[in-house]
Amino acid sequence: MSFRAEAVAVSVLDRRESELIERALAAVASRNAADAEVLRGLIDQLRETSALLDRTRPLRKPTALGGEPRDESTLIGHLCRLDGLSGDLAIPLKATLSRTYLLTKIMFLRGFVKATTALEQTGGGDFRCLSHDLREELAQSIYTLLAEELFLALLRKPDVPARTKRRAADQLITVWDDAALEIDDFAPLLESAWHARNRITSDFGTLLGASETFRLVREDCDPKVLDFFCRDSMDQSEADAFEEFLFNMTHEELGTLRAAMRERNVVTAKPAWAEEILGRTIDTLEHAREIDPMALYRSYQRRQLAADFRLMAGAHGPKRTAEGYLMVYLLDQQD
Repeated sequence: MSFRAEAVAVSVLDRRESELIERALAAVASRNAADAEVLRGLIDQLRETSALLDRTRPLRKPTALGGEPRDESTLIGHLCRLDGLSGDLAIPLKATLSRTYLLTKIMFLRGFVKATTALEQTGGGDFRCLSHDLREELAQSIYTLLAEELFLALLRKPDVPARTKRRAADQLITVWDDAALEIDDFAPLLESAWHARNRITSDFGTLLGASETFRLVREDCDPKVLDFFCRDSMDQSEADAFEEFLFNMTHEELGTLRAAMRERNVVTAKPAWAEEILGRTIDTLEHAREIDPMALYRSYQRRQLAADFRLMAGAHGPKRTAEGYLMVYLLDQQD
């Protein structure tokens, strides 16, 4: 099978993705036959996962089991009652398969990024451009997975209104039913926020966040995102969540840093000092030449886990991530 046929055989890849994979596979095959064989195996895995997903009943198609009718309305109602403790066991099989497909695609793209990055040392600029384009596609897939995680997080929040949950559930069903959808198709503001955040780093400084916010502007973060987090009516929880987003830290970690700064008379914090105080490595979310979308994923998961804990424990601090507050606002604006 030709390189082009191998790539296009995965029907859920769009034209740009197929052409990029075609070029990447040809480039790797010309320099490293063993790596090319591994990549062909990844293509086969993605194709098989896609085929399994295609054979599964659409979620909006009515059915019944055990005398119980199931349709779009009953599924939305079920999703709105999720408590978050059942994980994927509480969502439909097609939803699990859709998420599995997306994870398979992410691992597929990570493999291509790894193989083409290894060629940069010998091939120079041409391979660097190829690796860069693949990394951008990887980021978009990770952002799509993050959006799913965000919708699921909103469904398990007791403080989110029922009408908002129904809209979040409806959006999830659309995404699960169409594996070709990516974040720019259904949540472009979120993509803009993550795209910009993934391209800046924090110097911490006085922990006011002014320079970090300016860097978001410089990276073309959609003005609507910044307007939301800079509006006069923003409450303290939203402000605290946005602060977490800017510094890639939890509310509790920021409190620890500020206390240490007061105790030690430190005027401006530096990343290395912050790591020493917190006892963990801090993802800067910025590399010398390329972004690391996996670091952004870890940042979101850390902040979401902390928000869930606060909600369950009744602890002080934001009960949602910054992205969660923004998405509730956007869902509430829908007709």
